[in-house]
Amino acid sequence: MTTITPAITLRASAERGHANHGWLDTYHSFSFSNYYDPAHMGFRSLRVINQDRIAAGVGFPTHPHRDMEIFSYVLEGTISHQDSMGNSRELRPGHIQLMSAGSGVTHSEFNPSKTQPLHLLQIWIEPNRRGLTPSYTEWHPAPGSEVLSKVLVISPDGRENSALIHQDAFVYRLRLAPGERLTHTLAENRGLWLQAIHGEVRLNETTLTPGDGASAENPFPYEIVAGEQPVEALLFDLA
Repeated sequence: MTTITPAITLRASAERGHANHGWLDTYHSFSFSNYYDPAHMGFRSLRVINQDRIAAGVGFPTHPHRDMEIFSYVLEGTISHQDSMGNSRELRPGHIQLMSAGSGVTHSEFNPSKTQPLHLLQIWIEPNRRGLTPSYTEWHPAPGSEVLSKVLVISPDGRENSALIHQDAFVYRLRLAPGERLTHTLAENRGLWLQAIHGEVRLNETTLTPGDGASAENPFPYEIVAGEQPVEALLFDLA
């Protein structure tokens, strides 16, 4: 009997684009700003994964966006968000903010601490249609969710208290204890992207270390296994 192994493509951390502006040290999984790589323009609707470290007391000044679903996942420190819709918020580690830029919005992202750096993932997903009314939503972990290995944080319908996105995209936060495993089954005509944040994690037979990403598009059950250290990762299930 022949065993079929689904193809998995690794996007190694060390191969990402990199820019250090002094106040901002950033890595790009896909082409972004001055980093252009035609082999890495995105994955399905997933267009940007930037790992940003922002120095204390600085940030991105007010600037415009349109027709993009933009979310930040805070890893360390605090992010201060302001936008032209009137939102003024501060988010801390484990929190997610999601802004639908739609027909046009301006915003700023700032590290309000005078001493502590800010570490986050900035992620862009293309919307399912253009010209949407701009909107803003957040996800905060519910009591007890810190111990759950797989939590839905973003969805197209806001189920399970997830943040709402205008795309057929489901994003899960994974937190696995050493040696813990789980299975995610990918349906027909969908794609999977796993972004490793902390710890070594295995996607079937492919091993990821922090900063690595991996993609797959075959409809199979995928096994995700933590190594010898606790694991944190984001799992994308995309149309």
